[in-house]
Amino acid sequence: MTPAAETHTISLIVNGERVTRAVAARMHLVDFLREQLDLTGSHLGCEHGVCGACTVQVDGIAVRGCLMLAVQADGATVVTIEGLTDSGVLADVQEAFLQRNALQCGFCTPGMLTTIAELLTVDPDPSRDTIRDAISGNYCRCTGYHAIVDAVQNVVVARRTKEAAE
Repeated sequence: MTPAAETHTISLIVNGERVTRAVAARMHLVDFLREQLDLTGSHLGCEHGVCGACTVQVDGIAVRGCLMLAVQADGATVVTIEGLTDSGVLADVQEAFLQRNALQCGFCTPGMLTTIAELLTVDPDPSRDTIRDAISGNYCRCTGYHAIVDAVQNVVVARRTKEAAE
């Protein structure tokens, strides 16, 4: 068997469900998610890891799905934009994106939201500069980033206000 045709069986948790599949040794994680699991929220953009459209969380850390092989995720917990949306983790962020017009064509949105979800887990009260830094690896050709930063800042303020009231 040539290395290109070599397959491996992997087992991982994707959006809370155990998944076991045979995958080609060189299949990228985002291709596995899209082609074998029909989770098409993560997009393929540059396929070089610079645009962020393929961002997913692996064991709680935002990673580029186009740079990680599916076999590297064996035993890991992977959360895609579908999992973040279904769990409601991003409901307020998604609403803020809508209210602030922080999404336009929508191509970058899943990667942006996945990156922002990690940011708000690590730092629930980030500054505008911290937000900008966190999303700097995600290209958006439509919004100019200001609306995205505004939306995240609105969520931070709303969460802080809600927490103070409780």
